[in-house]
Order: sequence, then C-alpha cells, then structure tokens
Amino acid sequence: MSKMRMLFFAVVGILMTGMTAFAQGAAEAGDNASSVSKYRALAAGVGFAIAVFGGAIGQSRIGASACEGAARNPGAAGRIQTMMILGLALIESLVLFALLVVFAVVKPS
Repeated sequence: MSKMRMLFFAVVGILMTGMTAFAQGAAEAGDNASSVSKYRALAAGVGFAIAVFGGAIGQSRIGASACEGAARNPGAAGRIQTMMILGLALIESLVLFALLVVFAVVKPS
C-alpha cells in the first residue's frame, strides 16, 4: 500500500507544479505566443520519439515472447502467431495515432 501512496503523492505533486502555468491571465497570453510557437515543433518531435521508442520496445518484446512460446509449444505456434500479429497491429496503430497527434500540434495556426 505504501507504493500506491507514494505514487499518489508523486502524481499530486506533479499536477500541483502545473497549476502556475494556468494562472496566467488572458492579456498576458499574447506576449508568449511567439515563444510558444518556437518550441512547439521541438516538443512534438520529442513526444513522437518517446512514442516510437515505446512502440519499438513493445514490438520487440512481443516478437521475443512469440518465438519463445512457439519454441516451447510447437503445436500452439499458429495461435501464438495470430495473437502476435494482432498485438503488433495494435501497437503500430498507437504509434501512427501519435504521429497524427504530432501533425495536429505542429499545424500552423
């Protein structure tokens, strides 16, 4: 239970640090528009890199587990391969969704 409590307080602490970003008034928001647009593409690229990295790790773990499962039980290789292809398709769709989100963020306003 202490791990859950630690995770809860970590999340609350992170969320509380973001409150100062929302404290900015509407009149002051126009001054920061140019500086925000400078870093928008950089932040989108870093976010997509994280998404691709996570997808690549997930796909490699699925492939390794499928090979190990087929080696342990050759009779179930067909079912294992079907589940592996389904998992790979779902992971790839999440990475492509992240790419669409990046394009939506970088779109000039």
